[in-house]
Amino acid sequence: MGQKKIITKTEEDIKPKEGTVSISKKPTKKQVINGVAHINISYNNTLINISDLKGDIFAWSSSGLLGFKGARKSTPYAANMVAKDVFEKVKKYNLMNIRVIVKGIGPGRESAIRGLAGTGLNLTAIQDKTPIAHNGVRRSKPRRV
Repeated sequence: MGQKKIITKTEEDIKPKEGTVSISKKPTKKQVINGVAHINISYNNTLINISDLKGDIFAWSSSGLLGFKGARKSTPYAANMVAKDVFEKVKKYNLMNIRVIVKGIGPGRESAIRGLAGTGLNLTAIQDKTPIAHNGVRRSKPRRV
């Protein structure tokens, strides 16, 4: 084994040099006044994402995350609970106004919107972005035997 070296720091080493800038590592709390709620509803689950106007998601929740399993994930009660859960996560950002974008069809569609409206947030708009098929793909040619 080798000899251990003990390094002692002098006052000149500890003192910051002139011209250097110290940056604090403490994160600042993000304040979001206006946000967008994306509600994805299927026959099996309900997902709600809250993002700022740029599209950066800062809170999300789903019925599976809350402990609902199987057929109970798609119920209106589960959708309402998801809306209340995501609001609890959003409280620390001081969110006031929200625009709602709903995508998909399922039993908890109206209940999720009512859950967000009942929390005290101002709903500025409700938009439906459910994808609709326009004719589908081309049919295969008939088989020749």
